[in-house]
This record gives sequence, structure tokens and C-alpha cells, in this order.
Amino acid sequence: MTPVVEKVLLAEPRGFCAGVEMAIKALTWMTRVFPPPVYCYHQIVHNAAVVAAFEAAGVIFVDDPAAVPYGAPLMLSAHGSAPEVVQVTRRRGAVVVDAVCPLVTKVHHEVRRAAGAGYDILYVGHAGHDEAVGTMAEAPEAVTLVDPEAGLGQFAPSDPERVALLAQTTLGLHEWDGVLQAARERFPGLWTARRSDLCYATTNRQEAVRVLARLTDLVLVVGSANSSNTRALVRAARASGVAARRIDGPGAIDPAWLAGAKVVGVTAGASAPEGAVRRVVEALAPNTVEAVAVAAEEEYFPPPPQLRALLLCLQAAVEGGCGARAPGRPGPLDDDRRWAASEALGLLGAG
Repeated sequence: MTPVVEKVLLAEPRGFCAGVEMAIKALTWMTRVFPPPVYCYHQIVHNAAVVAAFEAAGVIFVDDPAAVPYGAPLMLSAHGSAPEVVQVTRRRGAVVVDAVCPLVTKVHHEVRRAAGAGYDILYVGHAGHDEAVGTMAEAPEAVTLVDPEAGLGQFAPSDPERVALLAQTTLGLHEWDGVLQAARERFPGLWTARRSDLCYATTNRQEAVRVLARLTDLVLVVGSANSSNTRALVRAARASGVAARRIDGPGAIDPAWLAGAKVVGVTAGASAPEGAVRRVVEALAPNTVEAVAVAAEEEYFPPPPQLRALLLCLQAAVEGGCGARAPGRPGPLDDDRRWAASEALGLLGAG
């Protein structure tokens, strides 16, 4: 018999961030404009259900840009791509849309600027993560990867007075702080970005999960295993003293976890669909559901510029060639802010 959950506390904010919203909607547009297959370099976001929905719609995800046929429509993922990847794909693809999150673009810019100024760069991140790979490729000769758990190690810069510290956007605040303090002690002239590299959405979700940890017997984090920010939420909950588990959906819930868990907290990583959260809550079948809000998020990222240009050209062609309406009237892009990624996934039969 499944234990009875008296109450579920839902973290707010949770789930899709502005960068994920932008990327999912952009790839949905690609599937609507072009016949399949549409290609995407790396998973558009790190969520198995989202990736499966796009694959069913005719998207082919590749890890090698050379696997993209010449002339095929192509999207680059939200995690950011190495400069050489961008160059290769632009030579191969007829239409290439870069759906990189603007917050990741900011860190790419910081790497180029610091390297150009002669700094040795400490980049705090996870080896092999798509974002880390793409970011470090901006200046591989100047960047040293620092695992947040391993710390600075034996790092020895050519000039101790010219050291920069940057970070993968999806790190946990506690992961970043430890390395930051150690680097400041070792290199008093340390340069860091005036505005933290850590994603606002990651930070907000971690603060929400820490609040959940004080109020619950168990925290369930919805998201995929390859999602860095999802795993960081699990670590943040456990560090706050509560049992926490990552799940892709309700099928992954072990009834044994719920023994003695009268109040369960539920949150989701920044690439996890709200539909998965809803199904988890339904499976828990609590007597009551309450929201625990710690921040309001109103950030909005518009469609990638390459996609905006393409859609505006198509709109002009239809208006001019078919006389569908007077040129220059509002079109689909004008509604983008009001259109959610969950609706886009709904068009694909998922979410």
C-alpha cells in the first residue's frame, strides 16, 4: 500500500527558465517552417521528455556537426557552442539558428575578454558538460577547468596578479562560493565579473528548494540525470538537511521513499516541463497542495535573431505574394512573449 502524503509543497519558481522557454519555442518554429528532418547540435535542453518530443516531430540531435547534411536546417542548443562548431555548421547548414542562452553568451564574452587581456582563467564547471565544453573552447589556451568539489588544486598561473574566475551558469551557489573564497585568498587581485555568472533561475530555484527543505520530510526534484541544475537542486536540498531524490516523472517514485513523509516538497529543474510536475503531484495524491514562493520571475528572452529574420522574411513573402494582409501588420513574432514553451510542446503532442 502506498503511504499517504498529507501535503505537497510546490516550489515557486520551478521548471522552465527564460532561456529554456526561448530555445524550445525556437526549435518548435523550426519544425513548423521546415519539413523533417531538422537537425540540432546537442540536445536542445537537458531533458529526456523534451528531447523525445522533438525527435518524434522529426528533429535529429547530433553531437558532431559533420553529421549534418549540407543544406539542412540546423539549430544550435541552448548551452552554447564552441566557435569552431559555429563556423562548421554555418558552412553546412542552409539556415542555422543559434539558440544559446543569453546568460551563457555573457560568459563566452567574458572568457574572450579576459583571455585577450592576458589573464589565466579559472573556469568553475563540470567536465564534459555541453556548456563547459563550449565556453572553454573560446580560449582553450587560457582556461583551466576547476571542478567545484576538487577546488583549485595545484593551479599555478603565469602571473598571480592576472587571474580571472568565471563559472558555468548552472552551478549551485554553494559550489561557486567555496571556490571563489579560496581563489580570493590565493590571488588577492582576482578578477570576476561584476554580475555573477550564475543563472538567476538556478539561484532562485536553489533558494526555493532550501525553503522547502525546512518545511518538508522529503523533496522530489523533477528533471533528467544529465541536467546540471537539476542535480544541483538535489544537492542543495540534501545540504539543507532533508532527504531528496531526482525523478524524471511519477514512474520513478519509490513508495519506500514516502514512508513517514507526510509533507513532500516538489520542484523541477530549469529544463523540466510543468506537465511532468503535474503528473508527479497527481501520483502523490496529497490531501492538500500549497505553493511556496520565494521569487517572481519575469525575465523574457526573444527568439534568436536568425530565427526572427527568417520568420519576418516568410511573413513578408506571404503578405506580398498572396495578399494575405497589408504588409507590416503584426505577425506571429509579436505574440512570442505571451506564448509559452509548454504550449509549444503541446503542439508536438507532449508536455
